[in-house]
Amino acid sequence: MNRIHIIAEAGTNHNARLDTGKELIDVAKASGADSVKFQIIYPEGLYIPRLQTSDGFEINPALERRRQGMLSDAEYADLWNHALGLGLPISASVFDQRGIDLLVRLGVPYIKLASCDLNNDGLIQSASETGLQVILATGMSTLADVEHAIGVVQQTGAEAPVLLHCVSVYPTPVERANVGFVATLKSAFGMPVGFSDHTETDTAAILAVALGATWFEKHFTLDRSSEGYDHAYAMEPSGLAGYIDSIREAESALQTHHEKLSAEELRVAGVARRGLFAATDFPSGHVLTPEDILVVRPVGVLGPRDLPAVLGARTTRAIERHTPLSWDLLLIP
Repeated sequence: MNRIHIIAEAGTNHNARLDTGKELIDVAKASGADSVKFQIIYPEGLYIPRLQTSDGFEINPALERRRQGMLSDAEYADLWNHALGLGLPISASVFDQRGIDLLVRLGVPYIKLASCDLNNDGLIQSASETGLQVILATGMSTLADVEHAIGVVQQTGAEAPVLLHCVSVYPTPVERANVGFVATLKSAFGMPVGFSDHTETDTAAILAVALGATWFEKHFTLDRSSEGYDHAYAMEPSGLAGYIDSIREAESALQTHHEKLSAEELRVAGVARRGLFAATDFPSGHVLTPEDILVVRPVGVLGPRDLPAVLGARTTRAIERHTPLSWDLLLIP
């Protein structure tokens, strides 16, 4: 089992402040995440500038809201240097070619494409042609949609994408998490599978580990009460650290050991298992009956499974009460 990769998803929760972005990176590092990820959104690459109305066209308000939440390319480079200085890999979700080009210049271990772009063949192709690991979120998509997107990646000759199960509801009630789809994706495509988790607890994530998820993505923030798109359902620092600890514990619990019985467990067996003991004093030649034998702790030379062979046996010498029974003390008929 490969080590699970946990992405601490900072998104746009820097709120256009470089110092906040750096603090988010510090939190991701302290929480034990394997990488930190932002969302680099150039508004013109995601939104139409004007919306058609009954009276003509009006400026798309989303454009200005996104502009207000942007960092500059130079500030992103500063964030990258800060993360790499901490030894923490860093990347981003991108939504247009300009974003892909920036990630290539900055240097990243992977490119994440959000669920909204699983049907955006051109963007998937461009990301795949970089030669970097592509991560595809699968919210709002059918298995056929996922299969088509995989085909786009494969046509470029790129390595298999990571498929993140995702429910595009923010936040996602745990009963709507559909965690079993992790196993469906893994079985259907035989590719690395993960979970982009929008629930507010660690329950769904632990189950996803058990089903074979090896990548996780979790939104986090410094303060859930902050204004912005993703703060309200993101985890605050202490919650993120606990979430990551839960995944690591689940991962550890699923590790297969070469020996079924460890030395520690064998020591417990020595006091927890039962042995066969003399219930009373016996003379030599005594024929043992069920009433003559105690099946109690601690473990003895003979155990409960030996009882059928012991019953009806004759003692080879006198035996004192509470003596552990052994084959040399018995003559088996």
